[in-house]
Amino acid sequence: DEMLEEGEELTILSWNIGYGGLGEASDFFMDGGENVRAADKDQVNENLAGIKKLLEKENPDMILLQEVDLDSTRTFGIDETESIFPTGGSFDTTFAKNFSVPFVPYPVPPIGHVESGLYTLSAYEIDRAERISLPCPFSWPIRIANLKRCLLVNYLPIEGSDRRLVLIDLHLEAYDSGEGKIAQTRQLSQFMDAEYRKGNYVIAGGDFNQVFPGTLAVYPNDHPDLWSVGALEPDNVPVGFNYVFDKSAPTCRLLNQPYDPEDKENTQYYVIDGFLISPNVDVVAVKTLDMHFKYSDHNPVRLQVRLS
Repeated sequence: DEMLEEGEELTILSWNIGYGGLGEASDFFMDGGENVRAADKDQVNENLAGIKKLLEKENPDMILLQEVDLDSTRTFGIDETESIFPTGGSFDTTFAKNFSVPFVPYPVPPIGHVESGLYTLSAYEIDRAERISLPCPFSWPIRIANLKRCLLVNYLPIEGSDRRLVLIDLHLEAYDSGEGKIAQTRQLSQFMDAEYRKGNYVIAGGDFNQVFPGTLAVYPNDHPDLWSVGALEPDNVPVGFNYVFDKSAPTCRLLNQPYDPEDKENTQYYVIDGFLISPNVDVVAVKTLDMHFKYSDHNPVRLQVRLS
């Protein structure tokens, strides 16, 4: 793989693919719906094929995916990293598990075995990667069957420089009462600031599970009884750092029912997917790609930046 150069323009695409099991026809028991897993294996493979097609069409330099299953009951044992890009193709790839449970006993039918996590692909060389654990807000015994949130941190060398691009794939807490998300966002901010102070470029992207500043005015939260969403505030990040997002289309829908664009009363939309960048990264463009939630309960977000 070729090495990054300073001043280069990069396209980065982030997408929570909902493990290929949460397409337009799906609902989910944790959001007020009924389903625990995808309807059948064909549906999962159909969603994964649609996800792969979009990624190939967009052809970004780097891809940050969340909720990618390796071997889970809910997705019929499919290794989704192989479905999306067999052995990474021309990409350097890294993977960090954030959900690894031999058997989740609830609800009925049970979730069962889960092996899932964050998957990063880069057309540029990844020097090394590390999994950084985030604080877990749940206590025993619930934490045993819950996600262990983390950051997947990728270090990309830059030609003729001792600086790095630090590219972070993330999926923050979803179903806590709020303090977990806040603690995780704080740890992310501190880590990014420390890397920036070393002279590195730092980009974090993924599912923040908190609405981006100003987006509640566009997509008001009318169903807090179903899922209470936290909010990212501009002042909870280091000085000079910026949240980067696009509110022209929602990035996520509530899974209380299958997708119905006509029914605006009984469901909910959010802008919770996007990026946080260090001051030395210049934004060229950011766009939510409106897939109408065909293959996932999230829309992908595409960011173009320049390393200044």
